[in-house]
Amino acid sequence: MKKYFLFTMLLCASTTFAQFRSTNDWLTDNGNAQRTATIKGDAQINKDLVAQPGYLKFLWKLKLSKTPTRLSTPATLELLIGYRGFRMMAFVAGGNNQLYTIDTDLGRLEWEKTLKAAPVNASGVCSGGTSTSVVRPTESAIATGGGGFGFGRSTPAVSSVGEPKAGATTIRAATGVGFEIPTTPPPVKSDKPTKPPMGGVFFGGANVIYALGRDGMIHAMHLSNGADYHAPVQFLPAGANANGLIVVDGMAYAVTTNGCGGAANGLWQLDFETQKVSTWKGNIVGAAGAAFGPDGTIYVATSEGALTAIDAKTLQTKATYSATGGMASTPVVFKHGSKTLIAAAAKDGSLHLLDAANLSAALATTARTNPSIATTALASYQDANGTRWILVAHNGALPAGFAGNAATNGAILAWKVVEANGKLVLQKGWASRNVASPLTSTVINGVVFATSSAANRSVIYALDGTTGKELWNSGATITSSARGNALSGGMGQFYLTTQDGTLYAFGVPMER
Repeated sequence: MKKYFLFTMLLCASTTFAQFRSTNDWLTDNGNAQRTATIKGDAQINKDLVAQPGYLKFLWKLKLSKTPTRLSTPATLELLIGYRGFRMMAFVAGGNNQLYTIDTDLGRLEWEKTLKAAPVNASGVCSGGTSTSVVRPTESAIATGGGGFGFGRSTPAVSSVGEPKAGATTIRAATGVGFEIPTTPPPVKSDKPTKPPMGGVFFGGANVIYALGRDGMIHAMHLSNGADYHAPVQFLPAGANANGLIVVDGMAYAVTTNGCGGAANGLWQLDFETQKVSTWKGNIVGAAGAAFGPDGTIYVATSEGALTAIDAKTLQTKATYSATGGMASTPVVFKHGSKTLIAAAAKDGSLHLLDAANLSAALATTARTNPSIATTALASYQDANGTRWILVAHNGALPAGFAGNAATNGAILAWKVVEANGKLVLQKGWASRNVASPLTSTVINGVVFATSSAANRSVIYALDGTTGKELWNSGATITSSARGNALSGGMGQFYLTTQDGTLYAFGVPMER
């Protein structure tokens, strides 16, 4: 009776709060459709708590692949409510079409699945394997508020992987929208795909995850067990080298590079309802692919130096900005007052700030650095005082004007968007300590997590988002190197995958 009452109350609560937009789930590469790599609200992580000795801890590591392989950054679900308890989940793609789902409270494998696909020849820059993350559906609208109501970590998790040491299950009960119902696995809904449910809402949002196989088929699956939500759909040519997979506003998008599998370089779009595939051709740069404005406009940067706005309905070019020497990063999109702004980094190390309403000229640019030093990717967040920050993962020694830190192999450079004489400008903020070959930063509630991708082992550094002061680091815990996009996190935890096939979790231990 008590269990029934609790379930009923939670079901009512989910209906009451269904319109709240959660910002604690990591839904796609760099977290959201704007690619800002930011989690706005996490009550268990802030600079004062993180600065306390011993507050952040190494929680667990899980070897997902027996052979060295690059794992994707995990997508996350902050709360799955079921008869087994409240659970937090992470979804990871590996090489050879492998998918893994992990109960992140317990550090236990929940289920794994191999996508059925014929082998694809691999050579040179064409890997021939799964090369994109597992993603959850999201929206182009920019989420507001802190998100997260604390249910996911306030109650002890209960393992649903079976008895201790019994291993992971490969089939699970069906999951509703954020709720787990003890029944047999769901049948495939239809051979014809339907419009994806929206993600990022209270109590877990959509109950579907998406993954791209090496044969170019996109798979929609129930997140609780990996059973097909609908039949796989041909999206890309087999063997295409893809990145930046995202399912947004009912469409799937991915970027293809290097001409692998005979796929034209550019942006690919799939309409799930009609199964129509459309392309916009160009040499797109940035590991996170395309970014999306709040009105659905798509923004891509190219190696030739163009920052292009693309209409989401027609995939026609709307406007273009040109930078000398070529672009280097996926753009980030954010609101600043009534304006929608876009930032992107060029190959010469300069940062470009633009107004989405007028791409004919930049609002502000920063000075060029050594042309051999390329910025890799950006993150952006707004601090508690309303200041907008843009974080650049910078390779090599610090450029002129960023003094006071002995960074020689790389650092995070922080720029502020400020008004001066009625115009927006980019003002130098801070430079981090030395971070060798940094990955894209992740910002959780004002704390910047910077990850080195040094050859032997990676280190995660937690920095004060307003000063760059080091608050914590992972030390020698990580024994391999990380590659790819920003680490993911939420609800007091953050996750990093390494090249030896291991997933690491750090953060605040769950309450028991």
